[in-house]
Amino acid sequence: MNSGMNSVLIMRHGEAAPGFPDQARRLTSRGEQEADTMARWLASRIEQGELARPTLYASPYVRAQQTAQRISDALGAPLTTLAFITPDDSPSGVSEWLLTQRDDTPIMLVSHMPLVGDLAGLLVEGAPSQGVGFPTAAIAELEAEVWAAGCAQLKRFTQPSQLT
Repeated sequence: MNSGMNSVLIMRHGEAAPGFPDQARRLTSRGEQEADTMARWLASRIEQGELARPTLYASPYVRAQQTAQRISDALGAPLTTLAFITPDDSPSGVSEWLLTQRDDTPIMLVSHMPLVGDLAGLLVEGAPSQGVGFPTAAIAELEAEVWAAGCAQLKRFTQPSQLT
């Protein structure tokens, strides 16, 4: 990365079917298509040298794992599960974890609302209440020198409907 800037890509899982328990909800066929669309888009950006291959992390919930697996397969990136990026987890906890990560490759998190919106809001605006609305499978790309509240810039926000 140039000039000490680090990148984080925050992705919401694809559309999921309703159900109980919440952790076991699966992607719908539309959700699978959304994830595939985003995976192809990311893969083409990596091929063009526009994006470095990210280190990929996902929530343990089934719909996030299914989404992330499609990204993993398309990018040839190993997938690691993070127990603390579920819908109810704290954006400040994720922000503190980001501070401990190596900054030589982008980090990609596949998670859920409200966490994805709150985390983007915390990093960019300094407050989770300023959270970004995330359609399913949308990706926010943030850059920062340090992953602290209000220190990141939102570089790009992309959702599947923009790519089809």
